[in-house]
Amino acid sequence: MIEILFGDSEAASMKVAKSSNTKIIGGKNNSAFGVENLHLDGKKMEWITGNSSEVICLDFMLDIGDIDIPIVSQYRQDLIISMHSQNGWDSNPEVMEELRMTGKKYINELNRLEGFIKKGEPLRIWYSRSPYSLCGLYYVCNLLRNYSNDTFVVKLPEYVQTAKDTITEYSNWGEVSEEEFSQFLIYEKKLSVSDIRLYGDKWVELVKDNSPLRAEINGKLVSVPEDFYDFLIRKRLSVKPVKEARIIGDILGFYPIGIGDWWYASRIEQMIKAGSVRVVEDSERKYARTICQG
Repeated sequence: MIEILFGDSEAASMKVAKSSNTKIIGGKNNSAFGVENLHLDGKKMEWITGNSSEVICLDFMLDIGDIDIPIVSQYRQDLIISMHSQNGWDSNPEVMEELRMTGKKYINELNRLEGFIKKGEPLRIWYSRSPYSLCGLYYVCNLLRNYSNDTFVVKLPEYVQTAKDTITEYSNWGEVSEEEFSQFLIYEKKLSVSDIRLYGDKWVELVKDNSPLRAEINGKLVSVPEDFYDFLIRKRLSVKPVKEARIIGDILGFYPIGIGDWWYASRIEQMIKAGSVRVVEDSERKYARTICQG
């Protein structure tokens, strides 16, 4: 089974969850259910069967930017680099070289996926309500239009009850640890040909609209202007100077809607250029700057 995810951290966790190198201690294989039962330090754990080479990461950030341009283009690679370098990493040559390789890595991952599709391998897409993840789901389904691979999806629930009186909320798969992934297989669903066509059509519609940003509103992914989330930044700003990292951290904490810190940082940068945000104390690391209302 080929596992498809749309974020680096979640794909890394899945690779651990699906590692064939995991030692079975005090347990036995339970392949019929797609997991292996483990007992580590007295705690029962389950790992998804297979190996890490069956994990595909498509972290193309498809919720932002021009999607009418092929995602394997230099434009998309440059966009990924610009987002990841928001904290001033562009001044570090080694980090920038690593970021340049990151964009190429996702293209290699896409090529691997296309190879698996052509071989008829079964696929399992792990997605959430986060815009980047929904975009990824729609994009992959558009790729599958002319193929008949068995395709399954696991949608991350908004919350789960982890104990008698404890509720855990989730916004994306990056919040799920490697030992927890198999617990969500109960939400697995096989996509019909009609499902794949429907989701693929949604991607085509988004490409035709091609707005600068895509957001999830009332359960639906829609195209929106690039300043759509700016009001969240303004709510945390005041005339009192505060660290940029604190503002972004508060937004992520109060509004867990699956938007990365790099997007808020890029919008703050635009607000500074427009004069609506003022830098009180500058820093080489943008997140360390002190800012306030302009």
